[in-house]
Amino acid sequence: MADSWRDDLFLKVVNVLVYLLFLGSNISTIFVPTDIYTKGKETYITPSPWAFLIWSLIHLLLLGTIIYQFTPEGKKVIVDGISWRFPLLGTLNAVYVNLWASNHYVFAFIFALFVSSAVTHIYYVVKKFHAPSNLNDELFVHLPFSLYHGWTTVLIVLTAFEAFGTDAGKHSPGVWTKVFVFLALFFFEATATAYAFSTPEGDLPAAIAITWALFAIFDRQRTPFIHWSALAFALLSLLWVFKGAAGLVSTWRRGSIVLEDEERAPLTR
Repeated sequence: MADSWRDDLFLKVVNVLVYLLFLGSNISTIFVPTDIYTKGKETYITPSPWAFLIWSLIHLLLLGTIIYQFTPEGKKVIVDGISWRFPLLGTLNAVYVNLWASNHYVFAFIFALFVSSAVTHIYYVVKKFHAPSNLNDELFVHLPFSLYHGWTTVLIVLTAFEAFGTDAGKHSPGVWTKVFVFLALFFFEATATAYAFSTPEGDLPAAIAITWALFAIFDRQRTPFIHWSALAFALLSLLWVFKGAAGLVSTWRRGSIVLEDEERAPLTR
């Protein structure tokens, strides 16, 4: 019996509803009375507001994911593979965003850990058991969750500093603040390195998310030590982005060469 878009319709509808909840939670932060991206707690690792534009790309790609689930190929990965993990992720993320937007940073940090755990599980399932078989798999499954995974790594650290770090609007950075910020920046760069070397072609989207955040921190911070440290780590992270891009191009070329060889091979009986 051929697959129908009605198969597992309940889960598909839940995915749609949770996606709208997730999207609405981020949109709502734009319309709060105070601009949360510029008037929330300022720390010494807070990035420029444009860093959060990455949410727009994630939402756009996940819209493709929601549509793709109604196809037979998409159902195998999204409904049968990811299953109820996506509604869980979307719900946790919506709670996190609302806690963060209302300045409940300690609780937001706790939920950031939950969000990271949920997206990591999806990331593992996708990478381990669902290698991309077509362009749609790449664009609407692997790309959004790789980007999401890298970005949640950033969010955990940013929210930790908001929950427990020095308020930059009230206090100058002490030695320990600079040490912890430097360690956080180093952690970002090391994570980008890990993404770059996770596979022969690297995980380009996740490395891009972290590099994007490092440049945004460099742009926002004006304390010289933090400002230039962020730039140094951003440039190092950018090297791993280029490494991932080179690996991806190499993989595509090897794939095309194999394809050409197979097409040119004589038919055998």
